[in-house]
Amino acid sequence: MVGGAGMIELDHLVAGYGSRAITPSLCGVIEAGSMTAIVGANGCGKSTLLKTLAGILPPVSGTLRWMPSRPVIGWLAQRQTLDPHFPITVQDVVSMGAWPRISLFRGLNRQARAHVAEALERVGLLMMARTTIEALSGGQFQRMLFARMWLQHAPLVMLDEPFTGIDEGTIEVVMEQIVDMHQQGQTILAVLHDSERVKRYFPQTLRLDTESAHWGATDVTLTQNSGACLA
Repeated sequence: MVGGAGMIELDHLVAGYGSRAITPSLCGVIEAGSMTAIVGANGCGKSTLLKTLAGILPPVSGTLRWMPSRPVIGWLAQRQTLDPHFPITVQDVVSMGAWPRISLFRGLNRQARAHVAEALERVGLLMMARTTIEALSGGQFQRMLFARMWLQHAPLVMLDEPFTGIDEGTIEVVMEQIVDMHQQGQTILAVLHDSERVKRYFPQTLRLDTESAHWGATDVTLTQNSGACLA
Protein backbone atom coordinates (compact mmCIF):
# COMPACT_ATOMS: atom_id res chain seq x y z
CA MET A 1 0.00 0.00 0.00
CA VAL A 2 2.21 2.77 -1.29
CA GLY A 3 1.60 5.81 -3.43
CA GLY A 4 1.71 4.26 -6.87
CA ALA A 5 -0.57 2.61 -9.42
CA GLY A 6 -2.80 -0.09 -8.00
CA MET A 7 -2.31 -3.73 -9.04
CA ILE A 8 -4.71 -5.69 -6.78
CA GLU A 9 -7.68 -4.22 -4.94
CA LEU A 10 -9.09 -6.22 -2.02
CA ASP A 11 -12.71 -5.53 -1.05
CA HIS A 12 -13.56 -7.29 2.25
CA LEU A 13 -11.64 -10.31 0.99
CA VAL A 14 -11.69 -13.37 3.26
CA ALA A 15 -9.46 -16.34 2.45
CA GLY A 16 -10.02 -19.90 3.56
CA TYR A 17 -11.12 -23.30 2.31
CA GLY A 18 -14.62 -23.92 1.03
CA SER A 19 -16.92 -21.97 3.31
CA ARG A 20 -14.45 -21.98 6.22
CA ALA A 21 -12.90 -18.55 6.74
CA ILE A 22 -9.32 -18.41 7.99
CA THR A 23 -8.23 -14.80 7.51
CA PRO A 24 -10.01 -11.68 8.74
CA SER A 25 -11.70 -9.39 6.20
CA LEU A 26 -9.12 -7.46 4.17
CA CYS A 27 -9.58 -4.17 2.34
CA GLY A 28 -6.90 -2.23 0.52
CA VAL A 29 -4.73 -1.98 -2.55
CA ILE A 30 -1.47 -3.73 -3.40
CA GLU A 31 0.43 -1.23 -5.49
CA ALA A 32 2.42 -2.09 -8.59
CA GLY A 33 6.12 -2.12 -7.76
CA SER A 34 5.57 -2.59 -4.03
CA MET A 35 7.37 -5.11 -1.85
CA THR A 36 5.14 -6.59 0.83
CA ALA A 37 5.74 -9.22 3.49
CA ILE A 38 2.82 -11.28 4.79
CA VAL A 39 3.47 -12.26 8.41
CA GLY A 40 1.63 -13.72 11.38
CA ALA A 41 1.41 -16.72 13.67
CA ASN A 42 1.12 -20.26 12.33
CA GLY A 43 -2.41 -21.06 11.24
CA CYS A 44 -3.51 -17.47 10.67
CA GLY A 45 -3.86 -17.98 6.92
CA LYS A 46 -0.73 -16.45 5.38
CA SER A 47 -0.21 -19.13 2.74
CA THR A 48 -3.95 -19.46 2.20
CA LEU A 49 -4.18 -15.74 1.48
CA LEU A 50 -1.27 -15.89 -0.95
CA LYS A 51 -2.87 -18.80 -2.82
CA THR A 52 -6.13 -16.83 -2.97
CA LEU A 53 -4.35 -13.79 -4.40
CA ALA A 54 -2.66 -16.06 -6.95
CA GLY A 55 -6.00 -17.53 -8.02
CA ILE A 56 -5.17 -21.03 -6.75
CA LEU A 57 -8.00 -20.82 -4.19
CA PRO A 58 -11.29 -18.92 -4.54
CA PRO A 59 -12.16 -16.35 -1.85
CA VAL A 60 -14.53 -17.44 0.91
CA SER A 61 -16.17 -14.04 0.62
CA GLY A 62 -15.42 -10.58 -0.70
CA THR A 63 -13.61 -9.88 -3.92
CA LEU A 64 -10.24 -9.06 -5.42
CA ARG A 65 -9.90 -7.00 -8.55
CA TRP A 66 -6.92 -6.78 -10.87
CA MET A 67 -6.01 -3.33 -12.15
CA PRO A 68 -6.20 -3.30 -15.11
CA SER A 69 -5.86 -7.07 -15.68
CA ARG A 70 -4.22 -10.11 -14.11
CA PRO A 71 -0.48 -10.15 -14.92
CA VAL A 72 1.81 -13.13 -15.32
CA ILE A 73 2.69 -14.37 -11.82
CA GLY A 74 6.03 -15.81 -10.80
CA TRP A 75 5.24 -18.39 -8.10
CA LEU A 76 7.58 -20.12 -5.63
CA ALA A 77 5.67 -22.59 -3.49
CA GLN A 78 6.35 -23.43 0.13
CA ARG A 79 6.76 -27.09 -0.75
CA GLN A 80 8.24 -28.02 -4.08
CA THR A 81 6.38 -30.58 -6.17
CA LEU A 82 9.27 -31.57 -8.42
CA ASP A 83 10.46 -35.11 -7.75
CA PRO A 84 14.15 -34.78 -6.73
CA HIS A 85 14.85 -38.24 -8.18
CA PHE A 86 13.55 -37.39 -11.64
CA PRO A 87 16.41 -37.75 -14.17
CA ILE A 88 16.71 -34.12 -15.22
CA THR A 89 19.52 -31.58 -14.96
CA VAL A 90 19.62 -28.25 -13.14
CA GLN A 91 19.83 -26.46 -16.49
CA ASP A 92 16.74 -28.30 -17.76
CA VAL A 93 14.68 -27.26 -14.75
CA VAL A 94 15.73 -23.61 -14.90
CA SER A 95 15.06 -23.55 -18.65
CA MET A 96 11.39 -24.21 -17.91
CA GLY A 97 11.15 -20.59 -16.80
CA ALA A 98 11.76 -19.50 -20.40
CA TRP A 99 8.99 -21.58 -21.93
CA PRO A 100 6.22 -18.94 -21.72
CA ARG A 101 8.26 -16.72 -24.07
CA ILE A 102 9.52 -19.31 -26.55
CA SER A 103 8.18 -22.19 -28.60
CA LEU A 104 8.58 -25.50 -26.80
CA PHE A 105 9.03 -27.26 -30.12
CA ARG A 106 11.72 -24.90 -31.41
CA GLY A 107 13.75 -25.16 -28.22
CA LEU A 108 15.95 -22.51 -26.62
CA ASN A 109 17.53 -20.00 -28.95
CA ARG A 110 20.88 -18.37 -28.28
CA GLN A 111 19.39 -15.47 -26.33
CA ALA A 112 17.26 -17.78 -24.17
CA ARG A 113 20.29 -19.95 -23.36
CA ALA A 114 22.17 -16.82 -22.28
CA HIS A 115 19.29 -15.88 -19.97
CA VAL A 116 19.33 -19.38 -18.45
CA ALA A 117 23.05 -19.07 -17.82
CA GLU A 118 22.49 -15.67 -16.18
CA ALA A 119 19.81 -17.11 -13.92
CA LEU A 120 22.12 -19.92 -12.86
CA GLU A 121 24.98 -17.52 -12.24
CA ARG A 122 22.80 -15.27 -10.10
CA VAL A 123 22.11 -18.10 -7.67
CA GLY A 124 25.60 -19.61 -7.79
CA LEU A 125 24.71 -22.74 -9.75
CA LEU A 126 26.31 -22.08 -13.14
CA MET A 127 29.01 -24.71 -12.53
CA MET A 128 26.29 -27.24 -11.68
CA ALA A 129 24.19 -26.62 -14.81
CA ARG A 130 24.58 -30.20 -16.08
CA THR A 131 24.27 -31.82 -12.65
CA THR A 132 21.21 -34.00 -12.13
CA ILE A 133 18.85 -32.62 -9.51
CA GLU A 134 19.12 -35.67 -7.26
CA ALA A 135 22.68 -34.56 -6.41
CA LEU A 136 21.56 -31.19 -5.02
CA SER A 137 21.38 -30.21 -1.37
CA GLY A 138 18.20 -28.65 -0.04
CA GLY A 139 19.64 -25.15 -0.40
CA GLN A 140 20.87 -25.80 -3.94
CA PHE A 141 17.46 -27.19 -4.90
CA GLN A 142 15.77 -24.02 -3.66
CA ARG A 143 18.27 -21.86 -5.56
CA MET A 144 17.44 -23.80 -8.71
CA LEU A 145 13.69 -23.29 -8.26
CA PHE A 146 14.23 -19.60 -7.60
CA ALA A 147 16.36 -19.29 -10.75
CA ARG A 148 13.54 -20.88 -12.78
CA MET A 149 11.09 -18.33 -11.37
CA TRP A 150 13.54 -15.42 -11.87
CA LEU A 151 13.81 -16.34 -15.56
CA GLN A 152 10.10 -15.62 -16.04
CA HIS A 153 10.62 -11.89 -15.31
CA ALA A 154 7.00 -11.82 -14.14
CA PRO A 155 5.51 -8.44 -13.17
CA LEU A 156 4.16 -10.02 -9.96
CA VAL A 157 6.21 -12.44 -7.84
CA MET A 158 4.68 -14.48 -5.02
CA LEU A 159 6.91 -16.36 -2.59
CA ASP A 160 5.44 -18.74 -0.01
CA GLU A 161 7.93 -19.13 2.84
CA PRO A 162 10.92 -19.28 0.46
CA PHE A 163 13.49 -19.57 3.27
CA THR A 164 12.04 -22.51 5.19
CA GLY A 165 14.57 -25.29 5.80
CA ILE A 166 17.47 -23.82 3.83
CA ASP A 167 20.92 -22.60 4.85
CA GLU A 168 21.77 -18.99 5.63
CA GLY A 169 24.04 -18.72 2.59
CA THR A 170 21.16 -19.61 0.28
CA ILE A 171 18.87 -17.19 2.11
CA GLU A 172 21.34 -14.35 1.49
CA VAL A 173 21.70 -15.23 -2.20
CA VAL A 174 17.94 -15.44 -2.76
CA MET A 175 17.22 -12.30 -0.72
CA GLU A 176 19.73 -10.34 -2.79
CA GLN A 177 17.93 -11.39 -5.96
CA ILE A 178 14.51 -10.53 -4.50
CA VAL A 179 15.72 -7.02 -3.71
CA ASP A 180 17.11 -6.69 -7.24
CA MET A 181 13.79 -7.82 -8.74
CA HIS A 182 11.98 -5.18 -6.70
CA GLN A 183 14.45 -2.51 -7.83
CA GLN A 184 13.73 -3.54 -11.42
CA GLY A 185 10.04 -2.76 -10.85
CA GLN A 186 8.61 -6.19 -10.12
CA THR A 187 5.92 -6.41 -7.43
CA ILE A 188 6.87 -8.75 -4.58
CA LEU A 189 4.55 -10.55 -2.15
CA ALA A 190 6.26 -12.93 0.29
CA VAL A 191 5.07 -15.01 3.24
CA LEU A 192 7.82 -14.82 5.86
CA HIS A 193 8.51 -15.66 9.50
CA ASP A 194 11.70 -13.73 10.26
CA SER A 195 10.63 -10.31 11.57
CA GLU A 196 14.18 -8.95 11.48
CA ARG A 197 14.51 -9.79 7.79
CA VAL A 198 11.11 -8.24 7.15
CA LYS A 199 12.16 -5.04 8.93
CA ARG A 200 15.40 -4.89 6.98
CA TYR A 201 14.12 -5.52 3.47
CA PHE A 202 10.35 -5.09 3.16
CA PRO A 203 8.88 -1.55 3.13
CA GLN A 204 5.30 -2.85 3.44
CA THR A 205 3.83 -5.54 5.68
CA LEU A 206 0.48 -7.24 5.97
CA ARG A 207 0.23 -8.80 9.45
CA LEU A 208 -2.53 -11.33 10.05
CA ASP A 209 -3.80 -11.96 13.56
CA THR A 210 -6.59 -14.25 14.69
CA GLU A 211 -9.38 -11.70 14.32
CA SER A 212 -7.70 -8.65 12.81
CA ALA A 213 -5.21 -7.48 10.24
CA HIS A 214 -2.65 -4.70 10.11
CA TRP A 215 -1.46 -3.43 6.74
CA GLY A 216 0.91 -0.63 5.89
CA ALA A 217 4.46 0.57 6.46
CA THR A 218 6.49 -2.17 8.11
CA ASP A 219 7.84 -0.11 11.01
CA VAL A 220 4.27 0.80 11.99
CA THR A 221 2.52 -2.48 11.17
CA LEU A 222 4.75 -4.69 13.27
CA THR A 223 4.08 -2.60 16.39
CA GLN A 224 0.28 -2.26 16.11
CA ASN A 225 -1.86 -4.14 18.61
CA SER A 226 -5.36 -4.00 17.20
CA GLY A 227 -7.25 -3.42 13.99
CA ALA A 228 -9.87 -4.76 11.63
CA CYS A 229 -10.47 -4.22 7.93
CA LEU A 230 -7.73 -1.79 6.98
CA ALA A 231 -7.50 0.26 3.81
